[in-house]
Amino acid sequence: MRKPLIPPGAVLFFLLYVYAAPITGQAPAPNGLGNGGETRPRRSGQPAPRSADGRALLGNTPDEKGVWLPENPFVPNALGLPAEPDLPFQPWARALHASRIANPLEPHTRCKPSGGPRVFLTPYGVEIVEIQDLKRILIFDVGGPHSFRTIYMDGRAHPKSFAPTYYGHSVGRWEGDTLVVDTVGFNERFWFDRSGLPHTNQLHTIERFTRTDLDTVRYELTIDDPGAYTAPFTGRLVLLSESGTELFEYVRQQSNFADELMVGEATSVDRHSPIVP
Repeated sequence: MRKPLIPPGAVLFFLLYVYAAPITGQAPAPNGLGNGGETRPRRSGQPAPRSADGRALLGNTPDEKGVWLPENPFVPNALGLPAEPDLPFQPWARALHASRIANPLEPHTRCKPSGGPRVFLTPYGVEIVEIQDLKRILIFDVGGPHSFRTIYMDGRAHPKSFAPTYYGHSVGRWEGDTLVVDTVGFNERFWFDRSGLPHTNQLHTIERFTRTDLDTVRYELTIDDPGAYTAPFTGRLVLLSESGTELFEYVRQQSNFADELMVGEATSVDRHSPIVP
């Protein structure tokens, strides 16, 4: 049998990272937690790298490699969405959200891709790669199911018909230093935040990424899903750079001793299904 690359304790840390507030009184490091949990010096104020035409670059460059991590990953509402009582739920969606809070059987904990904004809340961060020759931007999920998201930058429209997927179909454009991404075509097999806010295949997101300096990306989000909500709503977070960190092989499940964090009020989980509600 292949020896696991991640020690058992790391799996427990991962699940606590996904669900919990800090278990000690110590505040999280200002730049999040990296692959080894160490803090890294901040370089805020230094300018963002720029392309030949003067636009701020989101992705890595030959001279500047790293991943992006959320500024406050442990807070309950890291995406800065409206408080639960203020969300424009349809009645069925509010009831399902309450059930998910009591039974946190999130697909992410079973290595399913994290669609929509959920990917920016995963441990170990994301890596953004701009491929200007192909007019595409790729977002790699480091601590997750070995998957990546494609943003098409060639001016194409969304297809009129296509099979829904975890990441949907994303098209992007630049507005100055801000990348604006329009995504439709999501399936219903993931949670788009850690609390389990429901969505349908009518989910439509608008994301805005603005790199304000070398270490900082401001992320703004609009959620529009007429199948689950009565009105659109917005959120935001700050992504911080962890310079020098690169993609690595992420293996888990073999030594998962924290299964109680995936059971909630139940006593067991039926693992025959590839997904959960």
